[in-house]
Amino acid sequence: MQKVVIAALGTLLLAGVAAAPLNAAAEGAKASAKSAAAWKPTKNAFGQPDLAGTWSNATLTPMTRRPQFKSQLNYTPEQVKEMESNAAAEVEEGNEDTDPNAPAEAPKTPPGANIRPEFAAAGGDVGGYNRGWLDPGSHVMRVNGEPRTSLITTPDGQVPPRKAGAPPAPRFGGGMNSFDGPEVRSLGERCIMSFGRNAGPPMFPNGFYNNNYQIVQTADAVVIQVEMNHDLRQIRLNSKHRPDGVRTYMGDSIGWYEGDTLVVETINLPQNQNFMGSWKNLKITEKFTRVGEHRLHYQFTVEDPDTWDKPWGGEYEFSPLQGVIYEYACHEGNYALPGILGGARAEEAAKAEAAQKAAAEKAEADKAATAKSPGKKGAAARSGE
Repeated sequence: MQKVVIAALGTLLLAGVAAAPLNAAAEGAKASAKSAAAWKPTKNAFGQPDLAGTWSNATLTPMTRRPQFKSQLNYTPEQVKEMESNAAAEVEEGNEDTDPNAPAEAPKTPPGANIRPEFAAAGGDVGGYNRGWLDPGSHVMRVNGEPRTSLITTPDGQVPPRKAGAPPAPRFGGGMNSFDGPEVRSLGERCIMSFGRNAGPPMFPNGFYNNNYQIVQTADAVVIQVEMNHDLRQIRLNSKHRPDGVRTYMGDSIGWYEGDTLVVETINLPQNQNFMGSWKNLKITEKFTRVGEHRLHYQFTVEDPDTWDKPWGGEYEFSPLQGVIYEYACHEGNYALPGILGGARAEEAAKAEAAQKAAAEKAEADKAATAKSPGKKGAAARSGE
């Protein structure tokens, strides 16, 4: 029964949520100049380029390029086939029967299993016992039909090195090594923002699930609903940045249309949403362009003269999501944060009790030693005189 339920869920995730991205990836792979020229951009009721709808950026392509690909911008057809075949095998293996007597912790990943590096780094079977609970993407990201090796498009696909004399990357809170209170834990752990950078800016898939978006356009604003973590990016059109310098979550975003492209400029991100260590003078420019019926091109540029010598960025294409965005109730049934803090308090209490016990035992031992050798204490006192 369990296999049927989990398999059905996996099929639902792949068919209901991921099918559209897969189809769109296939469409992108077959894209040509002729077909691109045949598609005509449409306008909405406000005369704006129509970007509205539900979209996904789930993909096998990582944000930064894996070292073995060096300066290789695109995968070869053979590499694409291998990666996408491995993803299919990963789904099949991940949905096998679960031992009903398996321990609560994540089981060990069997040797030779098809598992991507980010899953292995997070403990293997992330998100539950079965792969059906995940929707990280099963296809390589295509941009104008080109299968990309990274979403960042610097020559080596990496974040550029920080310039000489750049301020050190901020350390907001204690992160994994501090448990004083909720304020020092991560935004994702506190259910404030995604544990990845889904909402951004810049916007990236998190590599696990819920990489879904809904774009709504009005006459004076664009709103992007981000499934992970129930975030709403509000972009004011034809406006100016707020003058008070308040650093709201996701920063202060203003936008305007340039032909068929929505341009969004964001500044004043808060310190705990820093991007690669940059935040105080960080400016991110994003461009959204509908380039096909099932393709929304996304391009971003990162600038911080105090951190990098010159602007840099990347690009990818959103695929349509066949469905709607459902509520992401992060705190509902989430015992992680109180468990982490409660565990820390218990550990502190145990250490305090052990220290108190050790001090009491030492005092008792000193008292016993003095009782056995009273002459030593008197001699020591006289020597002190």
